[in-house]
Amino acid sequence: MRIERIVDASAVHEAANLFDSPPLPMATARFLADPTHHLLLAYDDDGRPVGMISGVETTHPDKGTEMLIYELGVAPDARLQGVATALVRTLADIARRAGCYGMWVGTEPDNVAAKATYRKAGASEEAPFVLLNWDLVATPGT
Repeated sequence: MRIERIVDASAVHEAANLFDSPPLPMATARFLADPTHHLLLAYDDDGRPVGMISGVETTHPDKGTEMLIYELGVAPDARLQGVATALVRTLADIARRAGCYGMWVGTEPDNVAAKATYRKAGASEEAPFVLLNWDLVATPGT
C-alpha cells in the first residue's frame, strides 16, 4: 500500500467511489488550493485507490492549531486490512510536522468500526458532546 497527499483534482475524481457523493469540481479545486487542507489517498499494490482521508487545520487565537479529521473512507473490499489506520496515522504525522497541538474527529456513537479504527491509530475518547447543525441551504426560517 502507498499513501499520497493529493494536489491534483484528477486523482480525486479517479477515487470518486471513496467519497460519500461525487466530488464537485469547484469544491475540489478550492479544497486542494488551500495548504491547510489535506487529502490523502491510499493505493493498493495495483495502483487502485482504496482509501481516503481528509483533514483541515483549524487555528484559534487562544489554542493554536489542531487537525480535524473531516472524512475517512475505505473501499468495501479493502476494509479490515489496515488502510484506515495507516491513513489516520499518516495524517497525524502531517499534523505534527505542521505544528498542530492535537487532532480530533467526531463520529456517531454507534459507529463501532470508526471508533475501533481511531483507537487503533492512537486516539482516546473524550467526553461525549452534542452536535448542533445549521442547514444553510434550506429555506430560511424552516
